Amino acid sequence: MFVVANVAVFIVVMYINNCPTHLHTRLEGKCVARFLGRFSFEPLKDNPLFGPSSATLERLGALEWTKVVDKHQGWRLITCIWLHAGIIHLLANMLSLVFIGIRLEQQFGFVRIGVVYLLSGFGGSLLSSLFIRNNISVGASGALFGLLGSMLSELITNWSIYSNKAAALLTLLFIIAINLAIGILPHVDNFAHVGGFLSGFLLGFVLLPRPQYGWPERRNVPSGGGVKSKYKAHQYVLWLVSVVLLIVGFTVALVMLFKGENGNDRCHWCHYLSCVPTSRWKCNDNNL
Repeated sequence: MFVVANVAVFIVVMYINNCPTHLHTRLEGKCVARFLGRFSFEPLKDNPLFGPSSATLERLGALEWTKVVDKHQGWRLITCIWLHAGIIHLLANMLSLVFIGIRLEQQFGFVRIGVVYLLSGFGGSLLSSLFIRNNISVGASGALFGLLGSMLSELITNWSIYSNKAAALLTLLFIIAINLAIGILPHVDNFAHVGGFLSGFLLGFVLLPRPQYGWPERRNVPSGGGVKSKYKAHQYVLWLVSVVLLIVGFTVALVMLFKGENGNDRCHWCHYLSCVPTSRWKCNDNNL
C-alpha cells in the first residue's frame, strides 16, 4: 500500500510539474523523454534524478524550514515523506521498502509496521528541519531508516528467540553503518536518516516485543502452572524508557523548531553527520 501510494503521488507530481509548459516559458533547456508529454522529466542539469523541478516539489509539500516555521506550514513535516526528487530516487526507496518492509509486516502486521514507518518519517523530518535551513528536503528515507532501526531494537528486545544472535546482529549493524555512511555524501539529507533511525529504534521496543515462549498456550492455565507475565522484565523496562524518550524527544524537537532555533547552534559538530567535506566536494544544503 505504501509503495502504491508513493508511486501514485509521484505520477501526480509529474502531471502537475508539466515540464514542456514551464520550460517553454523560460526558454531554457529541453525536457528529458519528451514523448511522455507533460510527464516528461526536467533537464538533467536541473534534476539528474529524472524528476520534477524543485519549484514543483516545494509547492506540493517539500520540507523547507522557512515555510514550516515562518509560514506555520507544519504539515510539510508529513507531506515531504511522500515526495521524491526523481524516478531514480523513488525506485531506490521503494525497492528498499519492499525488501525491508515485507519481512517486518509478515511478522508484526501492517498496522504496527505502518505506525513505525510514519512516525519514523516524521522524526526524520523533525531532525532535518532543525539542522537544514537553506534548501528543501524530500523522500521516504527517514521512514525507511526507521524500519532498519526497529529491526535492530526488535532483535535486542527479542534476543532469546534468535539462534544465530551474533551473526544477525553483526549483519544488521553492517547494513545500517553502510547506509548511514552513504548519507555523509553531499546532496543527501542524513539528518532525516538519523532522525528516522532513532525514532524507529525506540518504536521497535514499544511496538515489536514478542511474548515469552509458551505464553499463548499457558495463559489460561490455572495459577501456578502458567507463565505469569506476557513479557519479560527487560522488555517492560525498554518499553517504558522508549515511550518516555519518544514523547520527550518529539516534544523538545517541536518546541525548538517552532521557536525558530537552529540545531547547529546547539551542536557545532553535528553538520558532519550529514556531510563531510573533502578535496572532491563541498557540502551544501541541496538534500534528498
